[in-house]
Amino acid sequence: MTETRAGAVNAGDAERPALPATSWAVLGLLSFGEELSGYDLKKWSDGSLRFFYWSPSFSQIYGELKRLENVGYVSSRMVAQETGNRDKRVYVITDEGMAAVRHWAREAPVEPPVLKHGVMLRLWLGHLLEADRMREVLGRHREYAEAMRRRAEVDVETARAEEAWAYPSLVLKWSERFYTAERDLADAMLADLDEMDGRRGCSGAG
Repeated sequence: MTETRAGAVNAGDAERPALPATSWAVLGLLSFGEELSGYDLKKWSDGSLRFFYWSPSFSQIYGELKRLENVGYVSSRMVAQETGNRDKRVYVITDEGMAAVRHWAREAPVEPPVLKHGVMLRLWLGHLLEADRMREVLGRHREYAEAMRRRAEVDVETARAEEAWAYPSLVLKWSERFYTAERDLADAMLADLDEMDGRRGCSGAG
């Protein structure tokens, strides 16, 4: 996934480094104040970020954590595990990191979302597909959208139980509505295909 870097921004006399969007996402997860391992961050991103942004891989998370530690936005330490497994490294946001992510959330330009919709691209190339295949593609997309809607619905209730996750729960609600719309759009498109096929059948019969 290609990311654009936000330009360095001034904070008083200091200039903050330019960071990719994934850095801000990882730092944002840490901004809730908990000390988290890379595994924890991956789990959190799978349960939240993936609904509206994307969920970075483990290697990307650790790469961003290294970057953030190098610029002083997070600090880390090794902790022993009670299970007897090897020690793990946990990360916590620094005061400088909290100031930076707060400034980014407040001041970064609002970028419009970029729509990369594979199913729409396939439909655009519908003249190359059989009608049944196109309906199969739309049907699979409908199933995916409904599955994501249900998962977001469950996660909304989980997030609501944590006071600190008030705003993430709102975003999850947005995600639930988004996937509801995607499901309904797939249904509408299937109906549009039926209507188009019906018109073609009538013109052919004439």
